[in-house]
Amino acid sequence: MKSKLLLLTLCVLLVCGCKRQKDPNPVPKPAATTGTAIVEVSGGKQVAQVGATLDQPLVVQVNDAQGNAVSGAAVEFRGSRGIVLKPSSGITDSSGQLSTAVTLGGAAGRYQVAAVIQDAGGKEVLLKLEEIALGYEQTLGQQLNRQYCSRCHDPESTPERVSNYDNLATKPHPFTEGDTLNKISDADLVSIIGHGGAALGKSAEMPAFGYTLSKSEIQALIAYVRAVSDPPYQSAGVVYAKR
Repeated sequence: MKSKLLLLTLCVLLVCGCKRQKDPNPVPKPAATTGTAIVEVSGGKQVAQVGATLDQPLVVQVNDAQGNAVSGAAVEFRGSRGIVLKPSSGITDSSGQLSTAVTLGGAAGRYQVAAVIQDAGGKEVLLKLEEIALGYEQTLGQQLNRQYCSRCHDPESTPERVSNYDNLATKPHPFTEGDTLNKISDADLVSIIGHGGAALGKSAEMPAFGYTLSKSEIQALIAYVRAVSDPPYQSAGVVYAKR
């Protein structure tokens, strides 16, 4: 009798085990596919105030050796200290792409972001990008740029702003054009903005803003130009006299 009861109990346990419900939140399995390259689709070099979440997500794509998109590939996002990436990892979709929302840290400057995959041999393949966080003065400069400067210095028209770039005989430098603007000193930029291009032998089509902008606003505009320059602006810093 005892043996029959024991046998019946074992049968009940086996049946219950077979009918155990599936986990409603299963841990995703690692991707079975790999790529050989990872490229940016959109979202790099965005500019926003410190601590802000960028308007556009960062989107990357994994490709194979022939340049075809790879779906189901694992991607990891890594960022500079203070930056938040959501999600920080994931699997590429049917188009081979994965996106992450980027929230900048609390300090002004350039934040590095890396998108990482592993190739078939287990070697890491990195795509390095950066986003730009503006402090208070630089944010003020950004606002002044939109109000007074971008109509001529930004060649791209938008629904909110029609560019005047193509109507000018001498094409203004975009504020991101670091190859040129990084070579101009702060003092010379103050003169050009305040007194117009003719003050330093530049185009007379650059008007004077000395009666429109205060000294602090001109400095804020220059701070913004330095923040968004590409390649990055390198300050001369403190110069010590030689003994």
